Amino acid sequence: MLRIHFSDADLGRTRIAAAPDPLWEVTASLHRLQSRRGRWAYAAWYRTARERIQGQGLERLVRGVLLPLYPRAAYFPDFLTPAQGVGDWDSGVEAILATPPQRVREEMTILDRTVGAPPWAARLAGLEERREFVRVLRAYHEAVVVPHKEQMQARLEGERAVRRRGLLDGGVEGMLAGLGPMMRWRPPVLEVSYPKQAADRDLYLNGRGITLVPSYFNWGEPVAFADPELPPVLWYSLLHEPAGPDGPGGADGPGRSLSNLLGRARAIALHTASTGATTGEIARAAGVSASAASRHATALRDAGLVTTVRNGPTVLHTLTPTGASVLRAALRKADEDSVGTPA
Repeated sequence: MLRIHFSDADLGRTRIAAAPDPLWEVTASLHRLQSRRGRWAYAAWYRTARERIQGQGLERLVRGVLLPLYPRAAYFPDFLTPAQGVGDWDSGVEAILATPPQRVREEMTILDRTVGAPPWAARLAGLEERREFVRVLRAYHEAVVVPHKEQMQARLEGERAVRRRGLLDGGVEGMLAGLGPMMRWRPPVLEVSYPKQAADRDLYLNGRGITLVPSYFNWGEPVAFADPELPPVLWYSLLHEPAGPDGPGGADGPGRSLSNLLGRARAIALHTASTGATTGEIARAAGVSASAASRHATALRDAGLVTTVRNGPTVLHTLTPTGASVLRAALRKADEDSVGTPA
């Protein structure tokens, strides 16, 4: 578990990113290529990403250069996802190039000690080698991340809309309290689920505040910098639970209670709308047609559980306070059940 300690000054300096972090999305998408966890949520992207990587001749570079530096493990180098890159590719790339050589060597040593680093990794301390590395990053980003830019932005805006509601109802603490099942606000500490292979740790903000960055490609546990001296950033998933046969969370998650109440497809629709979702995204998550997803969204809207906003040809469904309460109750019930279940 990661425990993030807030002071009053930190609450006043907490913000949610207004745009995706492109370098983090590169990182998280590389993790998706290395894991079957959450594959259902990215099935269409996974197929097209593999096709684009192969079609543009990037397969050798992805396999030999990128995957070894971005292992889906307890550690990968902090300098690859600089805080300056939140929302801006060019600023992030400049920060990578400006990283002091000594820091690059230190972080590569940690990578090697933790999971193993490729033999050439230490050469990235050199500026020309990093320039070449950035060219590889850019090619990968343009091939498999940029085509999803609009979907990423739409989901992030939906998440911000939900967090604004929490902010209006309960201030910054109300916003933190609604961040989802992977995070729990116990004033003045935000408890964050962390990968099982990572050690428990505490992060003291000490008046610096924190930037919360919703991530399209992140799956499961949120992620923060390993170095506590870096500007505090927490990347977290826009998707929290896998959709099993009983809806979001599977048979043992909140899907069972939601499915009993609403039916499987509407339970998934409600859960998907928790971070803002288009009708097409609900359809993909629930495995139904667009017309069926529209009917489910209409039923939820008529019941006062979701609200719908149109932006040009696109509609975005988000939870009402009542819908959020229903979902929170289901998640809380699943939490209690999991605590009471013997290992």
